[in-house]
Amino acid sequence: MSFSEIGPTQVLMMVAVILLLSAAIAVWAFASKRKTQKLQAQFGSAEYNRTVKAGGSRRQAESSLEKRAERVDNLHIQPLAPADRARFIDSWARVQAQFVDGPGIAVTEADKLLGDVMSTRGYPMSDFEQRAADISVDHPLVLDNYRAAHQGAMRQTRGEASTEDLRKAMIHFRTLFDELVREPQAAHS
Repeated sequence: MSFSEIGPTQVLMMVAVILLLSAAIAVWAFASKRKTQKLQAQFGSAEYNRTVKAGGSRRQAESSLEKRAERVDNLHIQPLAPADRARFIDSWARVQAQFVDGPGIAVTEADKLLGDVMSTRGYPMSDFEQRAADISVDHPLVLDNYRAAHQGAMRQTRGEASTEDLRKAMIHFRTLFDELVREPQAAHS
């Protein structure tokens, strides 16, 4: 078949097919961009970028982040009951006061206290990376603090932490503690 044999109907059909394919590609690109923006907003740019870097590709990372969100949705994370909130706030005040005389012990206790808060809220207490992934779904802005605090606590466990490392760890733990103990209206539903 040559161009001279193509009639106006066939030309219109080819144009229609090209337009439909172009529209489908545009819709796919728009949906992909929206999905990326939604995940970046939910997890924060830092965690999104860290996951992309660790996952090897944007598609794998986004799939991983979506699975994370689905996992946490199925955990039924609850806000703290008022009595638990008060108990944890009192415990935190004691841990902070302990920092003056025993910074290493205070960091270890802060790490344990955060574990108790997380467990009471409904987060499973598996390995650190899983806890961090779970926290990232609803608390992406404090995730870097949690990672930094955990590194400080690990250095303390190995006897490698300076007083400045411990001070920073306590500040980071405090940020996550405040986020997790916050009033119910800010909690995950």
